[in-house]
Amino acid sequence: MFFKQVRRNAAKNRKGNGLFFGSLVIAIIAFYTLLSLGEQDVMRYLATVESDAVRKLMMLLPVVYAVSLFFVFFLVYFSCKYQMDSRRRELGIYLMLGMKRSRMFSMIFCETLWSSVISLVIGIPVALLLTEAISLTTAKVVGLGIIGHRFSFSVGAIAWTVCGFILVQFLSMLFICIGLGKAELAELLRPENGKNQRHTSGAASAVCFIVGLALLLTAYYLGIFQMRSLGMVVMLFILIFGITGTFLLYRGLGGFLGLGIRRKSPNAVGLQTFTARQVQENVLSQHKSLAVASLLLMIALACISYGISMGIGRSTDSRSVDFSLFGSEEEIDAVLEKDAVREMVKDDYPLYLSHVKDGYYGDQEHAFDTSELKEALRGVEGSDNIIENLHIEYVISESSYNRILKSIGKEEMELEGQKTAIYSSLASRSTFGSVVKVALQKGTSIGIDGKSYELLPTLYYDNVVADRAITLYMALIVPDSLYTELARKPEAYCRNIHLSDDIVKEMGLMQAVQKMDAQFADTGMEYDSYLGGIGRNLFYTVAASYLTIYLGVLFWLIANTVIGLKYLISQRQTKHRYETLIMLGADMQSMSKSVKKQISVYFDMVLSVALVSSAAAIFTMFTSFTRLPVGAPVGVVIALSAAALVVFAGIEVLYIYIVRRTASREISQLEITNRR
Repeated sequence: MFFKQVRRNAAKNRKGNGLFFGSLVIAIIAFYTLLSLGEQDVMRYLATVESDAVRKLMMLLPVVYAVSLFFVFFLVYFSCKYQMDSRRRELGIYLMLGMKRSRMFSMIFCETLWSSVISLVIGIPVALLLTEAISLTTAKVVGLGIIGHRFSFSVGAIAWTVCGFILVQFLSMLFICIGLGKAELAELLRPENGKNQRHTSGAASAVCFIVGLALLLTAYYLGIFQMRSLGMVVMLFILIFGITGTFLLYRGLGGFLGLGIRRKSPNAVGLQTFTARQVQENVLSQHKSLAVASLLLMIALACISYGISMGIGRSTDSRSVDFSLFGSEEEIDAVLEKDAVREMVKDDYPLYLSHVKDGYYGDQEHAFDTSELKEALRGVEGSDNIIENLHIEYVISESSYNRILKSIGKEEMELEGQKTAIYSSLASRSTFGSVVKVALQKGTSIGIDGKSYELLPTLYYDNVVADRAITLYMALIVPDSLYTELARKPEAYCRNIHLSDDIVKEMGLMQAVQKMDAQFADTGMEYDSYLGGIGRNLFYTVAASYLTIYLGVLFWLIANTVIGLKYLISQRQTKHRYETLIMLGADMQSMSKSVKKQISVYFDMVLSVALVSSAAAIFTMFTSFTRLPVGAPVGVVIALSAAALVVFAGIEVLYIYIVRRTASREISQLEITNRR
């Protein structure tokens, strides 16, 4: 009988609070996805090429997991408290019928355990399917292919997910039961009343609202227009102004709503005034919760946007070279003549790259006149440091760089008629690229030994070797004949290798690169592999994207659940008002419409501020703290961000629908009870 009652109560709780139950399932999925990260294909691959970085990332996961549990605890606590508050009368009747408090608390804990088991039974399989989909998709994108995929089932991740989830549930119930244990029987049977509201004058509300709005606008201005010039000095002020402004804005919003209500009251019909007053009271009593939810949503949107953008941007380094072999021409030819190597090679060519003769080693010194280029750079924002450090140290031959452009399907350059081009391996990872591109598009030239050479309007930045073994701040791509004159060492710097397209298509890029890597490793020859570059790229993708998107989803989940539960708690505390409306003749349709309107306005007040703040935060983040790499598919980033925004809007609509349905059901039950 006891366990039958437990199952019945648990089922009733899940049905009556689907918002909370759904949030728990999503939290379980998020926990497992995070904890099983080390078992996914990409992370297993990264462990072979970036073992130290992966090890540090794995050491960070427990910290992120602990932080997640901390936030989920509050979500679970408020949700459980909402459930228990709705059952106070039921629990009081149990005590009146002679049930001991210890048995009642045992029943509550068993209900919690049973609901947790149901949540885990649903959440774990969904999490497994989701992680497999992520693993397969990522493996396909990075070139591991289906051959490199291995089904992952992390027993440790499941164990920690189960333990952490149940721990949070039981701690929440323990705190709630301690409070219930101190409550007298009469207190449990007494109808719950809303808390007394602290009166705030209209003038005080107006001051709070105006000051809050001014602080928020100041934070937006500092972030958008001043962060780049003043740097981290203003970061603290932005945080203080933004957080304080959000709290003051919601603190004073109730007073402005009251002014609007007084103006519209003479012409109001039906329950319009009642609806507006309910919204005003919710704002007055829950202004701190609204501010916290708005800030959490802002952080969530910023994290998700950053994760999407960095994930796409970091994965866009063009694959220009698969291997770079260093050694004498005879040594390299001997390696390439092996059957196992030759059948996998599509193309090989020497890369001619060298220091410029500067007279330091007794060779002929060459003079470069960069005055015209510096003049073109002047006036371009962020060019001061570039102008100060502008110098030419390296030259690259036109023919060898054209082989790189041809291999990646780009148009080859033509440097006939005294033309040169600028190359920088830093262009895709700093402001250097965007600044120099603006200067080159103005049309400029550079002087070499008294002769003027026109600079092409394009800045080149594709890798000249497989793994950026050499960092070129600025180099000149020059015709082959001029290269011979300028180069300190005219011989080839290395031999670049490209894998066969058929092999890559058959095995997948990473599998093919790993196989060739094993062939070169046996020779003892010095070489660079595309594995090293893609390994770092993938690590940054995982670290920047997975974790920030995970935290964004978690904050998003908590914020929406808090908004919904806070409204439902407030409605339950003021249910006697709806009973009064029924006595005055209000029909169910009018009250349901009023409730739905309240919920829409309640969510809109949070979302509107969160969207504006997140737009300012995202703009600041991508203009001051980080930039998309040069060549990143901006269209893809925008498309994915738009898709994420559509998903965000869809889930917000779903949350609003669930809260509306729950609130309307409570009003309907209230009407039925009253009529009986």
